Amino acid sequence: MIELRDFVAGDGDLIREWIRSPEELLLWAGPTFQWPLDEDQLAAYETESAGPSRQTWTATNPSTGDPVGHASINLADPDVARMGRILIDPDRRGHGLGNALVRAVLSHALSEMSIARIDLGVFAHNIPAVRLYQRHGFECHTLLRDVERIGETSWDAMQMSLTRDRYNGLHRSPAPDIRRRVAP
Repeated sequence: MIELRDFVAGDGDLIREWIRSPEELLLWAGPTFQWPLDEDQLAAYETESAGPSRQTWTATNPSTGDPVGHASINLADPDVARMGRILIDPDRRGHGLGNALVRAVLSHALSEMSIARIDLGVFAHNIPAVRLYQRHGFECHTLLRDVERIGETSWDAMQMSLTRDRYNGLHRSPAPDIRRRVAP
């Protein structure tokens, strides 16, 4: 379980600590930032995150308050948002925190904010992230070839979407079976 709190000044230092290479930076934010991630870039991100079209959170452990991750959504219009910048502290990966973070963001966006559709982009070779998004109901609608180049390697990107109706259908608890068998 995690809790979302608003991203505040100083949380950028966590991101800089969690992103340890140019490849990790590109996986996290696409071409938005340049390596090395510095204070000026993070200060601009903090300012942008305070705007009305973006909601940005730091995910925390509810029992300790310790930061464990980061996420954001960008509101394209009142009905459509783009989820992105999903990041878990590298020292805490592999314990279900990414799943909990995505679940918390989707619940907030689709239920509390009444967004009808959430889009995202993910690099196709990031199999753990692709599978995580698929588990939550995202479907790939576009594969973009050779969108980034790292050394001699080209990276493809998947564009994925999830509608509120699909999410609700996947996360609706089945009605309990109240029929009882009566012995003859």
